[in-house]
Amino acid sequence: MKIQIINGPNLNLLGLREPGIYGSQRFEEYLTELRNIYSIIEIDYFQSNVEGELINKLHEVGFSYDGIVINGGAYTHTSVAIADAIAGIKTPVVEVHISNIYAREEFRHVSLTGKNCKGVLTGFGMDGYRLAIESLLKLQQ
Repeated sequence: MKIQIINGPNLNLLGLREPGIYGSQRFEEYLTELRNIYSIIEIDYFQSNVEGELINKLHEVGFSYDGIVINGGAYTHTSVAIADAIAGIKTPVVEVHISNIYAREEFRHVSLTGKNCKGVLTGFGMDGYRLAIESLLKLQQ
């Protein structure tokens, strides 16, 4: 099984940026934990601050991988193009948000991309990525 994790803008700063909201762990550290937990799964990781690069990655893996976990960051609330890319691929996508987007600024309460995903996890911290992988595993059964 192959799963692609895609993180959007500013998520390269996890562990440094606003630790009160996003925690103090770097994503690369957490990724090592995920790969240890799910050693029988190939977990690939991609991060970009550029909308078009996120779309290109969705197109690249969206017909050959078994699942995609995406945290689109702020693009979640603004990008019709990423929403369309998710709608256009065959691979199931689960959206993740580290913080509870509904407990934050009102503009974050709307996810343009979530409607095209199999599910949305919000507010579980980094553990949301693990929960997303678990949900993708259940889809394969």
